[in-house]
Amino acid sequence: MKDTLTPAEARRIALAAQGFAQPRPEGGIGKRQLLKTIERLGVVQIDSVNVVSRTHYLPAFSRLGAYPRPLLEEIAWGRKRPLFEYWAHEASLLPLSAQPLLRWRMADAHDGVGTWKGIARFLRERRDFVDRVLSEIGERGPLSASELEMGHKGEGGWWGWSDAKRAVECLFWTGELTTATRRGTFERVYGLPEKVLPAAVVDAPTPPREDAWRELIRISARAMGVATAKDLRDYFRLPVEGFRDRLAELVEAGDLVPVTVKGWRETAYLDPAARRPRRVEAHALLSPFDNLIWFRERTERIFGVKVRLEIYTPAHKRTHGYYVLPFLEGDALTARVDLKADRKAGDLIVQASHAEPWAGEATPIALAEELKLMAGWLGLERVRVEGRGDLAAPLAAALAHS
Repeated sequence: MKDTLTPAEARRIALAAQGFAQPRPEGGIGKRQLLKTIERLGVVQIDSVNVVSRTHYLPAFSRLGAYPRPLLEEIAWGRKRPLFEYWAHEASLLPLSAQPLLRWRMADAHDGVGTWKGIARFLRERRDFVDRVLSEIGERGPLSASELEMGHKGEGGWWGWSDAKRAVECLFWTGELTTATRRGTFERVYGLPEKVLPAAVVDAPTPPREDAWRELIRISARAMGVATAKDLRDYFRLPVEGFRDRLAELVEAGDLVPVTVKGWRETAYLDPAARRPRRVEAHALLSPFDNLIWFRERTERIFGVKVRLEIYTPAHKRTHGYYVLPFLEGDALTARVDLKADRKAGDLIVQASHAEPWAGEATPIALAEELKLMAGWLGLERVRVEGRGDLAAPLAAALAHS
C-alpha cells in the first residue's frame, strides 16, 4: 500500500531536502559549508544574467545567508576546485563525483545526439577545424575562444559566435574540453580534462549508462525529497527513452518509495531517507533559476504559484517584472520582487513588489530584512523601493522602520 502525504507534508519534505528546514549558520561561513550545500543540491545552474547577481551565487545565499562570494569562485574555478562545469540541468556547476556519471551525455554529443542542432551540425561538417582547435589548446594550454584567433566572426545564429567559439563549445559538449577557469566578465577558459581535472576523476571508470542514470535519479530524489517521475527526469534533463525502466529498478531495490500526494495527479516517489519536518520557518529570496522552483510545473504543484520567467517577455507584457525573485516565508511563497543592483549608486532597487493572496502582515517586515541582507552581501548600501506593485507601500514602510 502506498504511503499517503498531504500537500503540506510534501511541501515541507521538499523544502527540507533543499536545505530550507534548518537554521542558517551563525558566524562565518566557510568553504566546507558552501560545498556541502552544493553537494546537497547535486547541481547548480549557471546563467550569465547579472541584473542582481549571476544566478549560481544565489542558491547558497538563499540557504546559508551572506557567505563570502569569492568562496564560490574558489571551489568552482580555483586550482584545486571540487566542482566542474557541464551540461546537467542546463549549463551547471556540479561536484566532481558527477563527472563520470555524465560521460554518456558526452559520448552522445560526440555522435550529434542530445545537443543543440547547431552543435551537431558543426561537429559533423567542421570536424577537421574542431580537431585543430583541440590540438591548439593541447599545445598551448588553456585558452578562451577570443585567444584562439581562428575563424571569422559569425553573423546572426549562435549569437554571432566565431568559428573558434563554436568549436570550443562543441568540444565542451563532447567532454574533450572542460572549463579551466573563468576570467574577467565571466569569460570561460577551456582546457583539456586530463590537465584540469584531478587524475582520480579522469581515471575513474566510466559506468554503464544504466548505472549512471540510476545514480543521477538517486541524487535528484535526495535533492527533492519527494517528486514525480517528470520532476526526477527534469533535474538532470534525462532522456525519455529508458527512464521509466531505471525508475522501476530503483523502486524494486527500495531506493525510491512510491507515494500518493493528495491533489497530485501522478504518483510521487519518496527518498526513504527524506526528513519530514513538522514546521519550516525559512526566509529566503530565490533566484528564478533556483533548484527549488526551476521546474515551473513542480513549483505550481507544491506552492500553488505560477512562476514565469519574464526576461524574454516584452516589457509591456510583463506581469511581475524582468528579474523576479519569489520570497519564501515559512513554507510558502508569499511575495515576488523584481530586483536590480545599481552598483554605481550603491542601491538594490525593488522595481516592483507583489504579494501573494496568503501573504500576512509579517511578510513585508520579513522581506525587508532579507532585502537588507542581500544588499549588504552584494556590497550595496541601500534598498530602494519603487512604487510598482501592491506590496510596494508596506515594504517601503517596513524598510523605513527597520
